[in-house]
Amino acid sequence: MEELGNNSWRITARTVRPADLDPDLCARIRASILLAGPMIARAGEIHLPPPGGDVIGRRRLDTHLLALKALGAEVHYRRSFDFQARKRLRGAEILLDEASVTGTENVVMAAVTAKGTTILRNATSEPHVQELCHLLNNLGGNISGIGSNTLTIEGVDKLHGGEFTIGPDYLEVVSFIGAAVVTRGEIRIRKAGPQYLDMISMVFRRLGVGWIVDGEDIVIPSRQKLRVESDLGGAIPEIKTNIWPAFPTDLMSIAIVVATQSRGSVLFHNWMFEGRMYFTDKLKGMGAQVILCDPHRCIVNGPTKLYGEKVESPDIRAGMSLLLAALAAEGQTVIRNVGQIDRGYERVDEKLRLMGAKIERVAEK
Repeated sequence: MEELGNNSWRITARTVRPADLDPDLCARIRASILLAGPMIARAGEIHLPPPGGDVIGRRRLDTHLLALKALGAEVHYRRSFDFQARKRLRGAEILLDEASVTGTENVVMAAVTAKGTTILRNATSEPHVQELCHLLNNLGGNISGIGSNTLTIEGVDKLHGGEFTIGPDYLEVVSFIGAAVVTRGEIRIRKAGPQYLDMISMVFRRLGVGWIVDGEDIVIPSRQKLRVESDLGGAIPEIKTNIWPAFPTDLMSIAIVVATQSRGSVLFHNWMFEGRMYFTDKLKGMGAQVILCDPHRCIVNGPTKLYGEKVESPDIRAGMSLLLAALAAEGQTVIRNVGQIDRGYERVDEKLRLMGAKIERVAEK
């Protein structure tokens, strides 16, 4: 692998082969499971230590295993995973038992060179899943139905080289929208991928947040009138996560921080993960009015003045939301365990400083 500069890499896969993977490194990221599909297809085997990632609740791997087995892989688990394919994988009709992003990606990477046709139902369609499919097609794959929940993958004998540009990360884009909103600032986000933000825009409008689409850019006006839009009859509205293209679970914490600065009450419901709401205790410590109803639901009453505190980032998205709260707070906030934030946001402190934030990265004593 050769770094070309400007976030560009040249990757030569000619010598790819099974290797002993560092268990500690695999335990740091959930995405290590994504080695399974392509390595089974290319090398016929991989020994994979258990993947890690954020502690936000139970995160099943069964979907991956069932789907890869359907393609002809053998899977053995003894506190780590052994994947094997004694012969070329074969296409199959697969119904995922849950709409898993990484499960969809693993199947697509395994099936693209499998013999025959794979029809994958209950697939996810997030922008990064769509981009993976477009990348594979650019390398010689034959995937149709991209953007829907049914993918048809016609297996090809092999892939070839190519060039591909990764698009914007909608999670980062919306996080910076949140930063502008809670600080009453105005920013322009270039090449923001507005075509992916329709549902997110609908949800944020319920909090009084709007933006202007200018070609591929998004402009967030300053000093927006943040007010919660009630349901019919003045009922408290509910913002609920769901499978894409509905409102994504990874943006729930950002929306909660924005709601602390919006006038009115709103119920947030994240049914997907039982550990994602606990960070709200840290917001309450900063002055927010948040009622944690149960592990999946909370009510936010706003607007409230936030105050600087010493907090710790529990996971990527909650960590970024605490950073947004710190930008809106009076006084100084110290956020520990920022390595969690770095995993999802490249040079976030540098970017915020360019936007006028007073933020400094320091070594903890």
